Amino acid sequence: MRFWDASAVAPLLFEEAGSELVRVWLEEDADMVLWGLSRLELVSAVERRAREGVLDAAARAAALLRIDRMANDAHEVTDLSAARVRAMALLARYPLRAADAAQLGAALLVADPDPFSLTMVVLDRRLAEAAQREGLRVLSWPT
Repeated sequence: MRFWDASAVAPLLFEEAGSELVRVWLEEDADMVLWGLSRLELVSAVERRAREGVLDAAARAAALLRIDRMANDAHEVTDLSAARVRAMALLARYPLRAADAAQLGAALLVADPDPFSLTMVVLDRRLAEAAQREGLRVLSWPT
């Protein structure tokens, strides 16, 4: 079981840098954990691409369906209060955006009490670094 940040899920929806990498990781362990608002982040990415003309109507519909399937099959962290408390503390320690701090806070909830017990899949370098510092195992871009 691995915790997937939205930055690592998006390349499963669209062919982009990192797509091959994350597909391999998903094949290795398909048991996915997602933050409760990841679906919102992913839909936002689809709709932005559709507005920009990068996705046509069929590709948009296929991506939205894939999000629903992945999110419905995943374990979803929905404890907003506990994730928010952890995220606020993380914002004091790391230069993260609020959504990224929430992702990391949710991952730490899943891993509690042993952060090293969970692997976080993340392609956002800043978030990956913070996750490592918090003790999570991290799958990210090769260094």
